[in-house]
Amino acid sequence: MLTINSTVLLIIDVQGKLAHLMFERESLFENLEKLIKGAKILEIPILWTEQCPQKIGPTIPQVSQLLTGVQPIPKINFSCCDNERFMQELEALNRKQILITGIEAHICIYQTTVDLVNSEYEVQVVADAVSSRKAENKKIVIENIKNIGASLTSTEMALFELLRVAKGPKFKEILNIVK
Repeated sequence: MLTINSTVLLIIDVQGKLAHLMFERESLFENLEKLIKGAKILEIPILWTEQCPQKIGPTIPQVSQLLTGVQPIPKINFSCCDNERFMQELEALNRKQILITGIEAHICIYQTTVDLVNSEYEVQVVADAVSSRKAENKKIVIENIKNIGASLTSTEMALFELLRVAKGPKFKEILNIVK
């Protein structure tokens, strides 16, 4: 089970024109917004990467405008774990549960998930907050996640798992997000 004190939200490479080519992109963007807002309410740290931002472009405004106070980590490697700055920032948080979101599922999401699992992190890929350009590529990753030792979750499942109780101001705020 995810816990507030052990979890990090990781947003991978939701950038430029590429983001707008994703399968079911509107749902992807909506779920990313919900997760970011929820992480802020629950005070969960967020790490955010950009793949070759000088070529692909910046993170889409729907996402970046919600990430004030958090700086993107530029990378050229497909796996975030091959980026020294990313690993330093992740290790500094001293948390072992990673919620992974972003694009593309069959490249950066998959390779990062494999590397994090191999580094003994507990990884949950948010199935409705990851995507690829082609539905088939996303489907293959979703089918393979369990084989590499990670788990699948959904936006609402993750938020309510972290929340744990149906009372209080944070519950009301999360409920407003998912409605």
